[in-house]
Parts: sequence; C-alpha cells; structure tokens
Amino acid sequence: MQILANPHRGTGLALADIPDPSTDAEAPRALLSRCPAHAPTPMVAAVPLASGAGVAEVLVKDERGRMGLGSFKALGAAYVIAHEAASAGGEIETALAGRTYVTASAGNHGLSVAAGAALFGARAVIYLSSTVPEGFAERLRGKGADVVRAGDDYEASMQAASDAAGQHGWTLLSDSSWEGYTALPHRLMEGYLVMAAECGEQIDPPTHILLQAGVGGLAGALTGYFRRLWGDAPRIVVVEPEAAPALYASVRDGMAVETRGPVSCMGRLDCKAPSLIALQGLSRDADAFALITEAEASAAMPVLEEAGLATTPSGGAGLAAMLAGPDALQLGPEARVLCILSEEPET
Repeated sequence: MQILANPHRGTGLALADIPDPSTDAEAPRALLSRCPAHAPTPMVAAVPLASGAGVAEVLVKDERGRMGLGSFKALGAAYVIAHEAASAGGEIETALAGRTYVTASAGNHGLSVAAGAALFGARAVIYLSSTVPEGFAERLRGKGADVVRAGDDYEASMQAASDAAGQHGWTLLSDSSWEGYTALPHRLMEGYLVMAAECGEQIDPPTHILLQAGVGGLAGALTGYFRRLWGDAPRIVVVEPEAAPALYASVRDGMAVETRGPVSCMGRLDCKAPSLIALQGLSRDADAFALITEAEASAAMPVLEEAGLATTPSGGAGLAAMLAGPDALQLGPEARVLCILSEEPET
C-alpha cells in the first residue's frame, strides 16, 4: 500500500470553472422519499474485522440492498433522471417519453441509468468496453437498456458515448465531470448525499473514514458532507487501485492528470482520469490518498465473506485497505473506522 498525505488539505486545487460538490442532502432525500423502493440501508458493526485490524470498532454502511439495484449507484443517475421527470410535469411515468440517456459504464452506474430511464418512459443506451463481462451486459438488457460495445477501456467507451450523444441529440449522463460538463454529474453526486445523511443519523462521529474511489464521485460527495457534519476531526482517506491512481496522481502533481495502468480486478474503480468536481472537493477535504494492490484487494474478499460482508474487490476496497495496512493508515486501538460496502457480489 502507498499513502500520500494531501498537501492541499484545507485549500484545494481551485480548478477553474469547476463547482464544489453539493452538501445539500435534503433535495435528494425529499425526491427519493417518493420512490416505493427507497429505504435507508443498514449500518453494521463488523466485530471480526475490528479485531483483525486491531481497532476499537469497524462500522460498515452496507449498500448492497440499495433500492433493489445492489449498489449505492442507485442514488446517482436514477436521482438525476427522477429530478428531470419531476421538472417536466405531467404524468411522471411518461414524463420523459422520447428522451434517450446515454452513458458509459464499468458497472453499477449503467444499471442506475437503465432503471431510472425505464421508470419515467425514457430510453437508455449504455456503452461498455471490451473488458466488461457479458453477464453485466445481460443485466443491463434486463433493465431495458440497449448495450453497445466500444473500446478496450472505460475511457474509450466514454468517448464513444459522448460522440453518440452529439450525433443523435441524446442526453449524456456520466458519473464523471470535466471542463464544460458539470451540471448533471454535480446533481448525480448530490444523490449520494442521501447515504451520507443516513450515516450521520446512524452513528456518532468516527475517528477514521476510508472511501474507495474510481472517478471519485462517491468519495467526493461523502467527504464534503462529512466535513460539514463532523468537521475536521475524522481522518478521511481515499482508496484507489494501484493500477488506476487518478486522484492520487492529480493531488500529487497539483493538477488533473490522466493516468496509465493495467486492467484492475477492482473494475468499478478502474478509472484512469478523475471527475473534476470530485477532485475539487477531495483536494480540499481529504487528509490522504491510498493505493492498494490487486493482491491486497483480492486477499480481503474471503475475510469479508466470512464476516457476512461478501462483495467485490471494488465494493470492499476501503475495507481491504484497512486490513492491509492499519499502521500505514494511522489506525490505533482506539480507532472507530467507517467504511462503505458499496456493492453486492457478482453472480
């Protein structure tokens, strides 16, 4: 494991024309409360993991049952689409008839787009790279989405989705953000604040928070909210794959950078460029950035399964970092550690 102390803590990188992440949880909570599938997810005290890491307590926010989609991503794209349906007026089930939402996905974001589009009468087109398993493509089709294969990695499939949006007049709904594209991903990250608000109601302030990141949407949204709620006391560490150190490298270099690396077993985190909104917030609010190896992520999976927390290497990356390097993460015997179990295991 590699650890980088954030040299920009408190000030951030101040990226031009990039908004800070939202910290307003009430708007998404009010809208999602109208969804019959919505309910808070549980907070689990993982006693065996605390003992294994030598800490006082490990608190796990279990997102595996979120809205029947198996991931925190249910709070993101589906919330954006619901917001647009509510704004359109008329019968909400058909409010977006004739609209097409297009995105690239390495995992659960695509399911959220597909489910949200289907609820409100829209069409979803999901671009997948060649590395995404066909089983996931079938899950997307099961939600009513059209699936298109394009490129050998997430970045190539995202470019193909963006090109298709321009060619056909479709709405691009990415979970990342870049110069000139911030409005929808900003609202998407706002949806994740529902989870953050639930955490604040379920536990007292932890001493440490470990948040996994791909482009950084989850980590950026939760970190901003937790700073507003709990102040500077919790030590917040962002965890990425060693093969995809987009945020780590950008904070180290003082600018947004696109990284290179092999395909990671942490497929949902295997994103080589950061979301600029997430980078803006995390460069100010996160205390440190950690990189974990493929071996460290894989080694944690049977441990988590035995503890009743079966997930994927992506979904358990924060917990994997804790198990791999409690000393490096400055976790002492009095530490109370909050982690996110962000998705269900693959079947």
